Amino acid sequence: MRIQRRDTEQWMSHRLLPDNIRERIRRYEQYRWRETRGVNEDTLVQNLPKDLRRDIKRHLCMDLVMRVPIFEKMDEQLLDAMCDRLKQVLYTEKTYIVREGDLVDGMHFVMRGKLLTTTTNGGRTDFFNSVYLKAGDFCGEELLPWALDPHSSNLPISTRTVRTITKVKAFALMPDDLKFIASQFRLLHSKKLQHTFSGNRMARVPDRVPPMLLQKPPEPGCTSEE
Repeated sequence: MRIQRRDTEQWMSHRLLPDNIRERIRRYEQYRWRETRGVNEDTLVQNLPKDLRRDIKRHLCMDLVMRVPIFEKMDEQLLDAMCDRLKQVLYTEKTYIVREGDLVDGMHFVMRGKLLTTTTNGGRTDFFNSVYLKAGDFCGEELLPWALDPHSSNLPISTRTVRTITKVKAFALMPDDLKFIASQFRLLHSKKLQHTFSGNRMARVPDRVPPMLLQKPPEPGCTSEE
């Protein structure tokens, strides 16, 4: 820690950073050290055997991910793939995660801390709305329709400003990772793939089934009038 702190101080001096930015860097480094004790958790987990890594990610992330309604419909393997791609992020107080009008560059699932989201609805006069986020909440959901659209290219614009009130620990899902998960989600729910896998897994009854498909076939030797 001392060596890292010394290197950071030397770098800030070399770059002639102003005092207010230096203080923000110091606060962040102190918070990161308290949370990780110098251990890169993502690297540590990624180096573990696949089945152990999956179980750890399920324990840490699954409950958070399942709070998003659309994710409840996902295949278990896709949920595991999503959890595997989540990265732990830390924020100190009064940090802007995204500002209204900026590109949305990640979806965040809050593990600990408190945030405030605000919107002026595109700068409308006399319009202001604010919502508090806490552990178990998420933000950056503008990425979902973007990721589910196979023809989308440019990242969506944030409709809200998200700022931390306290220190925040969260998991983040990057746009490219979400796009990959969404493409696999569409693939698994295509009729062709459902037919391919019908012999290996129980088929789900669609939301709207023609009445004839739900009727029990007649017994051999019986007529429908009987």
